[in-house]
Amino acid sequence: MNANLRQTSTLAIISLVSGILGWTLLPFLGSIAAVIFGHMARGEIRRQPDRLEGDGLAVAGLVLGYLSIALAVLVVVAIFLLFGGLAAFLAFANH
Repeated sequence: MNANLRQTSTLAIISLVSGILGWTLLPFLGSIAAVIFGHMARGEIRRQPDRLEGDGLAVAGLVLGYLSIALAVLVVVAIFLLFGGLAAFLAFANH
């Protein structure tokens, strides 16, 4: 019986771990790493589907990474809008 054993992609595991770290210990760097390693893992798995698995892990890392980056961008935009609105309010209040 020849069972075709596939190995889990190391890049997929790194992507998932980086995505989790992007939400906990390394907010921005972990998210960037999750996205980079996730795309690398998916490419590696597509090129060698008979040898590698772990596409779900790579996708989970990508989702965590992209969500964290999107949330960070929204927070920065909200801060700029808040302080911009506050500056405009103070400018009009002084007239």
